[in-house]
Amino acid sequence: MIYMVWVPLLVPFLAGPAGRRLVSCLPPRQSAWLLTLTAAGLAVSSTAALALLVVPGATHVHAVAALGELLTPLSTGSPDAVVAVAMAAAVLLLWCAAALARRLHMRGAQLRRARRLAACADGELVVLKDDSPDAYALPGRPGKVVVTSGMLRALSAAEREALFAHERAHLTGRHHRFLTVVELAGLCHPGLRTLREPLSYALERSADETAARAVGDRRLAARAVGRAALAARATRSPGAGRPGFALAATTGPVPRRVAALLSGGAPTRGRRRTSHVIAAALLACLLLSAAAALEAADDLHSGIESAQGESPRD
Repeated sequence: MIYMVWVPLLVPFLAGPAGRRLVSCLPPRQSAWLLTLTAAGLAVSSTAALALLVVPGATHVHAVAALGELLTPLSTGSPDAVVAVAMAAAVLLLWCAAALARRLHMRGAQLRRARRLAACADGELVVLKDDSPDAYALPGRPGKVVVTSGMLRALSAAEREALFAHERAHLTGRHHRFLTVVELAGLCHPGLRTLREPLSYALERSADETAARAVGDRRLAARAVGRAALAARATRSPGAGRPGFALAATTGPVPRRVAALLSGGAPTRGRRRTSHVIAAALLACLLLSAAAALEAADDLHSGIESAQGESPRD
């Protein structure tokens, strides 16, 4: 356990660089799923590893040893070092729990305020009287497409339809859930925070492709995204009134997205090969992290049996 338990804590630092390469090669919808599942799995494994580091040090406390019916504390090294590591891991676990609770509370409050705003309008479209150009997808039951009067004036009728199709794609795809999972995973391990940017790009690219199919014109979709982004960025505080969890067509590397729309969006043969290699590497990281956590847990269980005076199982 002393070595395997560290693997889930180190592997997440490899996910960020791989994720940035992945979204350039793999289709956006597949990229979004793979990044989200990888983030969730690595977060669970790293959190489990922290919990496993707490247990050996906790057995040096007489009350814990008595509760577990241990004859001796788990011997995994110097007692002082084991207790120090356990205390550090416990502090990190408590910090993660507090951060998760705080983020979920904040997200719930934002969503309730946004739903109250959307409740005042009938239908799917909510038009805000605001000269600052903005448009975003507001998840809920039902979801809403929110657009300001400033954005409506900045686009032609055809471009508006493309923009609305983009935001509808965020709603029907439940894209806010993908972002929420990765944000929460980033609170569990700092190495996973770097996955938010490539995931956001993949989700926007997925909505771009859906909008292009909906209007039947990739150039129109590219023009709508580009003009909406230029209009939004011309204001002093773009997206100031937008909830933090809302996805918008004007965010992310817009020139890169526009270029992908104009190029047809299909990856080259070389990129497909690269995407398969990177996807396999991410899955390998996920499996390695999970296997290491399980192996460490199994070793810990055997150590507890030995400390209880039982014969460890094979």
